[in-house]
Amino acid sequence: MATLIKNANIYTSNKAMPKADCIVYENKHILFVGNEKDADFSKFNIEKAYDIGGRTLLPGIIDSHIHPGWVAKSMWHIRLPWTNDVNELLAFVKKFGEEHPKEEYPFLFFEYYPTSMFDANGPTKELLDAAISDRPVLMQDFGEHLCWVNTKMLELLGVDKNTPDPGPLETFVRDAEGNPTGWIRESAWLKFADNMWNALGWRPPEDLTPETLKGFFDFLAGSGITAMADGFIENDDQIRSIYEMDNAGKLHCYYDGMVRFWSYEDLPEKIAKLKEYQKLYTSEHIKINTLKLFLDGTNESGNSASLHEHINDPGNFGEIMMETEELTKCLLLCNREGLDLHIHIVGDRAFRVACDAVEAAQAQAKASGEPWVCQPVFAHCEIVDPADMPRPARLGIFINWSCHWSGGYFGEQAMSYYTEEKWRRMYRFNEMIESGAHVAFSSDVVTGYELHRAYPFFGMQVAATRIDPEFPLDPEKYPNSMRPDESARLSLPTLLNGYTMESARQMHWENIMGSLEEGKLANMIIIDKDLFKVPVNEIKNIRTEVVICDGKIIRGSL
Repeated sequence: MATLIKNANIYTSNKAMPKADCIVYENKHILFVGNEKDADFSKFNIEKAYDIGGRTLLPGIIDSHIHPGWVAKSMWHIRLPWTNDVNELLAFVKKFGEEHPKEEYPFLFFEYYPTSMFDANGPTKELLDAAISDRPVLMQDFGEHLCWVNTKMLELLGVDKNTPDPGPLETFVRDAEGNPTGWIRESAWLKFADNMWNALGWRPPEDLTPETLKGFFDFLAGSGITAMADGFIENDDQIRSIYEMDNAGKLHCYYDGMVRFWSYEDLPEKIAKLKEYQKLYTSEHIKINTLKLFLDGTNESGNSASLHEHINDPGNFGEIMMETEELTKCLLLCNREGLDLHIHIVGDRAFRVACDAVEAAQAQAKASGEPWVCQPVFAHCEIVDPADMPRPARLGIFINWSCHWSGGYFGEQAMSYYTEEKWRRMYRFNEMIESGAHVAFSSDVVTGYELHRAYPFFGMQVAATRIDPEFPLDPEKYPNSMRPDESARLSLPTLLNGYTMESARQMHWENIMGSLEEGKLANMIIIDKDLFKVPVNEIKNIRTEVVICDGKIIRGSL
């Protein structure tokens, strides 16, 4: 028995029929999309018909890069007041420690302090010791790639001047004698966390279960997100729990998972893990077919791979996990295994190395008669040299951008390492799109603190205006707090397409979702305002009133 929705303002994301006013679906699939005056409804066995009074109906939104595991594991963290005054920050930490003894909180994890609060040398453990020294304390920076710890934490981790750094990106900042200063890049401390947990006789409440993941997936359902790509699977418990949710009929979302690797050396092991996941957890709603690599760090941390030396440290071009030759080997191995590769890329040198590797790998595969099936996805691509802008279209590389970063979210921290001219060239994607590249949109949300920013209409507003409503740039320096320049703003048609059809293409689901057309899944949402008529500075206030996934209403009512 079919359902008809009519008197609707439908944006289909289907270029062949971009607009319609009615849709018919039965069970999970769409039977008809078009205009009521042209429809012959007699050929459909329509049981229910709903007139929605001209409200706007869109395809289900796809978040093609987000982190459910990290979000669920962060829920116990302590939120810091937002301030650039280090004394105010330390006063809050000291007071919290006094009110919550170590018997209650054996380990204190605070988030966030502004990355811009400190210069390139970072904060020190002694500064944090002045607030709390009787137990380990971690202060996470706003960009999630730097943290600040006290002396007690370094002692319990077992990290000192003789401890080697885990890798080129994961490092302990050190003084002239090699002693850790208390500032840590990326997640270097996690490699030693078991030492601390064992010493404390305590572990953080970070179990990933259907219950702890429920809040994350409830948020997706309420936000109109009917499909997602997981930035990487945190552990076996996470993917097992998502599979259990699906079996129980509680996963109202299509899930595409990734497995993280670090180098060509550990890639075969991670491919084996991915194939184990495929065997155990593949379902109608779940697939795992992608490897994930962090090629460099972040601009705000100074460990992205740059074509230009840092302005404050001549000779320093940032960090990169591997050069072209090794990355080419990784791509070729993924291609032979029929797997995709999703790469975290921030700096312009990392972007160039990755493009060179894709080009070399495709050439080598062609020379040996191997078909090219690996889909390279470059996530973030915050700064790209103008000469490299046309390369994604030519090489078939997908770009994935986190729209809510488009304004002032990370502010001017990158100017610690880049000239203002280079900073102003960041976050540009229109040139790539105009050259024919596929650009998909996502949130890359990693913590409960920012989960609300994964709301797709929040991301659309920031990308359309280049203004962050929560963390605006100084309006005296940047008119209207707009991140320069205006030409980098993304259009609403581009944004809707990137959150629907382009994200579906990135995940190889373009034949079943991403647009509203006959034969595709009945994944759709109804919103309270017309996305294309509401003022751009009010897009974030659009409410998702009805969410339909697999033809079932999972939020709201018709």
